[in-house]
Amino acid sequence: MKKIVILVGARPNFMKAAPVYNELKKIKRFKTFIVHSGQHYDKAMSKVFFRDLALPKPKIYLGVGSGTHAEQTAKVMMEFEKVCFKEKPDLVIVVGDVNTTLAGALTAAKLCIPVAHVEAGLRSFDRTMPEEINRLLTDQISDFLFTTCEDANRNLLREGIAPEKIFFVGNTMIDSLLKHCTVAKKIKILEMLGLDVGRYGVVTLHRPSNVDDINVLQKIIDAISEISKIVPIVFPVHPRTDRQLDNIHFLLYEPEFKKGIKFTEPLGYLEFLSLMSGASIVLTDSGGIQEETTILGIPCLTLRENTERPITITQGTNKLVGNDPKKIIKEASKILLEPKKTERPKKPKYWDGFAGKRIAKILRERL
Repeated sequence: MKKIVILVGARPNFMKAAPVYNELKKIKRFKTFIVHSGQHYDKAMSKVFFRDLALPKPKIYLGVGSGTHAEQTAKVMMEFEKVCFKEKPDLVIVVGDVNTTLAGALTAAKLCIPVAHVEAGLRSFDRTMPEEINRLLTDQISDFLFTTCEDANRNLLREGIAPEKIFFVGNTMIDSLLKHCTVAKKIKILEMLGLDVGRYGVVTLHRPSNVDDINVLQKIIDAISEISKIVPIVFPVHPRTDRQLDNIHFLLYEPEFKKGIKFTEPLGYLEFLSLMSGASIVLTDSGGIQEETTILGIPCLTLRENTERPITITQGTNKLVGNDPKKIIKEASKILLEPKKTERPKKPKYWDGFAGKRIAKILRERL
């Protein structure tokens, strides 16, 4: 029997790992279990996602918590090494681009344990992003590179990755979305927030480039406030962003500002999917939301200067606007005040709900 460890650590990992875990559990000669690093450790950012995705409680919880990039990566490596010594896995699967991803891949590779990277090959070409460093290094030491799009395949080949290691399987995050979309729409989140379908916007912010500099965050909040005069805005606040909003708390007491923006705590996966599904516009700096809005057909403005998911622009609903408030307001106003009926773009290849099955099939044949 082959033992497979799936290492997860942060909110986006869970949606991408769930379809892979569920398919691997069907293969009797595989013993598959989940290890949670604890990179995201509070209920809103972690436990509720396991519940919503019907994932079992992780077999092992490392409890590394927060810290600098170096501290967090080192803690995961130290604790995950102990797991590898004890469990002796035949394969370690890492997901996405967070610190846990790189730490798990490095630990396994140094112990000569094969590594599979789900969502390999994505590139923003911006090395100021910690996630870009994680992506580049993880791909260099992985044995199975499972990609979401043909852009990713080309990136890997350009970097010298052997073609036989690259497998174009599609997007496991979309597997989760398609599986849960019907259930999510039954959740009464709009009723609770007093909203009507297609008559509100959604905002998420968590990138250091947007929230760590109080002046940048202030300008983005000002832009969102302007947009909220057109449609109400729901803003589920990430813990990192919440800490910074305290520094501009005076805005929360301005009547017009408070009227237009509904701040909430982080939402569970199903709640957020329900909220996003009914929105007229989404403004975000998240990578995964760019993909989800593409499949849902909802206009998305990405508050970044680059994206590692260009397919969401060429074949999706996404547009890069950076964090310039004038540009944010201009592009949002176009969407909300000058709606155009355009033919919905064709879904990217293999974003069809079966990426997890393709990964399981490859591992069944080759592991």
